[in-house]
Amino acid sequence: MDLQEVINRYEMASFTVTKRIQSLIKEQLQDILTIEQHCILRTIKLLGRATTTELAEMFLVNKSAITAIIARLTEKGYIKRFRDRKDRRIVYLMLTEEGNNVFEWANKKVFEIVSTYLKQFDQKEIEAFIHTFETFAQLLHEEKEEKLEE
Repeated sequence: MDLQEVINRYEMASFTVTKRIQSLIKEQLQDILTIEQHCILRTIKLLGRATTTELAEMFLVNKSAITAIIARLTEKGYIKRFRDRKDRRIVYLMLTEEGNNVFEWANKKVFEIVSTYLKQFDQKEIEAFIHTFETFAQLLHEEKEEKLEE
């Protein structure tokens, strides 16, 4: 199999999986959260706290895009802002109790959707898939870091 054929297969599979899973997730999260909002809540939950700059870098978007999402999440009462005690210019974001509850609800919905499909594979296939996907993500991350250093 030549590289162009691999790339074509990757593009088709990636497009199909991404679009279908996002559609299913969007349907389940209804008007409560967008997929982007859920990803932001997940990241803040994992980190414990984050700045808009950190989130923008992680999601490879402009800070203004993150700021708009954060504003909506703050309005809904899912995120609170607080300033660093030593450097008042730094504003951290944390989940509120309500934000944590909504995240857990959404996370359960995502789990139900994705697990339905992953159950079709054995453990070795899942591990190989995730390992390959994580390696691909790491390569992309490293390339981005190299470009920033130039």
